[in-house]
Amino acid sequence: MFTRRILSALAGACLILGLLGPATAVAAGESSTYLILYARNSVPADVAATVASAGGTLVFSYDAIGVAVATSANPGFKASLKRDSRVEGVAATAALGVRIADEMEVLDTTATTTGTWGDPMSSMQWDMLQIHVPEAQAMPGGTGSPEIVVGDIDTGLDYTHPDLAANVDFANSVSCVGGVPNTDPAAWMDDNGHGTHTAGTIAAAANGMGIIGVAPNVKIAGIKAGNADGYFFPEAVVCAFMWAGSHHLDVTNNSYYADPWLFNCRNDAEQRAIWKAEQRAIRYALGQDVVVVAAQGNENIDLSKRNVDATSPDNGTPVTREVTNACVVVPVEIPGVVGVTADGANMQKAYYSSYGVGVADVTAPGGDRRFQNPGDGSRGYVLSTYPGNRYALSQGTSMASPHAAGVAALIRSMHPKMPAGAVSAMLGNTATPMQCPPNPFNPGGAGVWLADCVGGDGYNGFYGQGQVDALAALR
Repeated sequence: MFTRRILSALAGACLILGLLGPATAVAAGESSTYLILYARNSVPADVAATVASAGGTLVFSYDAIGVAVATSANPGFKASLKRDSRVEGVAATAALGVRIADEMEVLDTTATTTGTWGDPMSSMQWDMLQIHVPEAQAMPGGTGSPEIVVGDIDTGLDYTHPDLAANVDFANSVSCVGGVPNTDPAAWMDDNGHGTHTAGTIAAAANGMGIIGVAPNVKIAGIKAGNADGYFFPEAVVCAFMWAGSHHLDVTNNSYYADPWLFNCRNDAEQRAIWKAEQRAIRYALGQDVVVVAAQGNENIDLSKRNVDATSPDNGTPVTREVTNACVVVPVEIPGVVGVTADGANMQKAYYSSYGVGVADVTAPGGDRRFQNPGDGSRGYVLSTYPGNRYALSQGTSMASPHAAGVAALIRSMHPKMPAGAVSAMLGNTATPMQCPPNPFNPGGAGVWLADCVGGDGYNGFYGQGQVDALAALR
């Protein structure tokens, strides 16, 4: 049983990160949700009947990728289905996970600042200055096109927020919680806060209030895959990518990863079914010309190497296990996905950001409240929108990823017929190259956040091809 967790910085930020605790286990006799993975990329016509004969109910079927969602209270449901030779794997998805609360520091909405660019609170948007958003927005077409839609796969978004309302694409917004698309706006309203924050970084309007996003004229579709408690269950993630692909969205932002295991390993039957179902859904979206951008993670680990995972599962006593090349972090390690690391206001790796040659494609501002304070009132955090006509500060690769997604949206605005792969390539090719710092990287001096950077200024494991640059991308 697995969930997904949103990627706000985990390390030592009591202000941002609340208490962690396991989800409540499902009691005996209660219905559980299952992902059914078929060997072929199609779902048999008799799926409802076979699920029913095993003591379950078909919830939804994704025929294009051979994945079905079902519920059952029958303890023998999984074993019964696996006797069907057409079934490659079955995995329960409920009951375990990590709860993340109080991630944001909410600001006084009456606070105003002055600056040389932007809306009233933009003087605290060091992140936008760092990737040359003001200069980009001064160019013709530099604010993005309303014909471009970015799907923010997150906890939904507050479509009533005055800094987002004008850009919300209601027709392409959806709740995927439970694995079934629900287009009722009440269903995809953000009841957590994380999704509204990432959405603001992408597309907060230039309207004389609050802040401005990277691409303030593009449309933003809220694709709710995380619930009020911050749990991202596999059936919701599969649904989200299938929605993005079938609706031909231009870009998706993804600021979450697998729980309770940090890595999904294909040599584990349970994890393999989840990993492969999600991989198929992501590949489907990529195949429909969607640019998929994802946060790299906040564990300060090198994803390119064999690791020892001593922190999982999050729902109980950690089990130390060796992580090999059979194990991946989803979605960032799926081929074709743009992996984004985080840097801070001094343009150095954020202390928490994971990294790795072959995984990191670009870096973007994610904030670093410990070691990179720009002195503008933000204290090194990223400022963005928050539900209830409010604004909040946060940090993490969750905050870095939407900056990259916003620049990708600007590229698609300027080149609407450019294929997704070419957009991803341009995002990297126009990034500002950044050199590795001297090894070992030790921002705190106490050895707590040690990391080793491999590569040169053209490409390295900390920064990929460099920091995204909105102005260079448009030029």
